[in-house]
Amino acid sequence: MTRDVQRGFIAEWTVTIILLLFATTTLVQAFVIPSASMESSLLIGDHVLVDKLVFAPFGAVSKRLLPYRDVRRGDIIVFRYPIDISQDYVKRAIGVPGDHIRLVNKQLMLNGHLVNEPYVQHIFPGTEPYRDNFPSGQGPMSPPSVVDMLQNHVVDGELVVPPGYVFAMGDNRDDSADSRYWGFVPRENIVGTPVVIYWSFEAPTADLTNPNIGIDHIVDVIAHFFTKTRWKRTFKLLRGYPLE
Repeated sequence: MTRDVQRGFIAEWTVTIILLLFATTTLVQAFVIPSASMESSLLIGDHVLVDKLVFAPFGAVSKRLLPYRDVRRGDIIVFRYPIDISQDYVKRAIGVPGDHIRLVNKQLMLNGHLVNEPYVQHIFPGTEPYRDNFPSGQGPMSPPSVVDMLQNHVVDGELVVPPGYVFAMGDNRDDSADSRYWGFVPRENIVGTPVVIYWSFEAPTADLTNPNIGIDHIVDVIAHFFTKTRWKRTFKLLRGYPLE
């Protein structure tokens, strides 16, 4: 192989790698689900690909060429946690600007009428006043963002979502730290929406939240790849559920 051919070969692969890295960080990104807050839609250990393009800001020309759209009620969203933007959260968008939201005995009331949510699960019997009849009173140890939300955005017992924000909750409604407990999601914090589960592996939350992947987890994956992989979830497509 001549020197010019070698240079051309290296240059082509260098450009290809750069483009792939750009695409996987700018257009699509891999995330792992570390908690049970979105069960049974998303399980602990689901590895998902997130479309980062769909909710991106669009201009006068790009909006006609690319599949941009705004967040809709019922979309599953990945976003930077408002209390600590170094963390990524995944929840379901329940309310968009202007929506009136209320929970009545665990059931969602949206813009004056009860809504069917087939994706929701309740794991605890009985009701908890703040969690299940939101916005009722003030939650335990509410941060300033929640205090502001309850003081300034509740009208006639209903939460009103302000412009530029989204109200989000987990599908595992009894076991989800969500907008009820830390406030609205700023629109600019929303990263994208998960579109497919490319791998699902049964693992504890502790293994998936450790910033440094432990040797025990690596050994566990190697030893139990075939038995702990949830094969039926592989390549499962994820879609929002329209809420009206």
